[in-house]
Amino acid sequence: MTATETTAPAPGTPAVRGERGRGHRIRVVIGWIVGVLLLLVVVFLVYTQIVMQGVRPAAIDAWTDEGVSITSTDHSIVMTPTGDATGDGLVFIPGAKVDPYAYMNKLSGIVADGTTVVITKPTLNLAFFDTRPLSTFTADAPDVSTWYVGGHSLGGVRACMLADDPDVSGIILFGSYCANDLSQTSLAVLSLGGQNDGLSTPAKIADAAPMLPADATFVEIAGANHASFGDYGVQPGDGEATATSDEVRDEITAQVDAFLGDAG
Repeated sequence: MTATETTAPAPGTPAVRGERGRGHRIRVVIGWIVGVLLLLVVVFLVYTQIVMQGVRPAAIDAWTDEGVSITSTDHSIVMTPTGDATGDGLVFIPGAKVDPYAYMNKLSGIVADGTTVVITKPTLNLAFFDTRPLSTFTADAPDVSTWYVGGHSLGGVRACMLADDPDVSGIILFGSYCANDLSQTSLAVLSLGGQNDGLSTPAKIADAAPMLPADATFVEIAGANHASFGDYGVQPGDGEATATSDEVRDEITAQVDAFLGDAG
């Protein structure tokens, strides 16, 4: 008994042409998938680079403030008092896609009064993509003895996530609230909200209050909206501000100074 002999289909036969056709279609589909993914990546990267730019006059006011020294690095803006320093420091995280320089003027008052501020430059302008540890930014101000972490909007949400760092003594939130539970911690907390905030509304801040320690301090700034905590113009979905930028800055300075004085 002999084994049955088989031969491969000759080139050009229907079987071979079918295999080649399927292989070609698979390569085309894979090519389309890769192309679409690359396009989505490019679109996302472009999206992250379109930020709400800081208002130039406000930034100039901060740069020319004789009580404040400002240094810009590749990852942060370091604001230090030119006079006596209190030893307190604040790592401040910007809101999503907001120019970090847009916060300099609103924070310059507490700096002139003695608090060092390090404003982060988030990865892709989105705090949630910034996985760098808090020490990346505290290292920019080695003379600070007591650190606080804070932020505006989604930057504040990210700040809450960094609050478990042993170097953190407290949290300062601007138009923001925590998504993680810190209610059982001993952290000192100041939450500043805007009366006319259309995004982090007073109701949303109140609903998230149980996430914070029972002795957290809540202050609602009259006439302030979401964008009032920086200087970057109008933000879609926000309420209308009836307080001036200077009025909000003065209130931020007074509230943060008082909070740090009590916490210290």
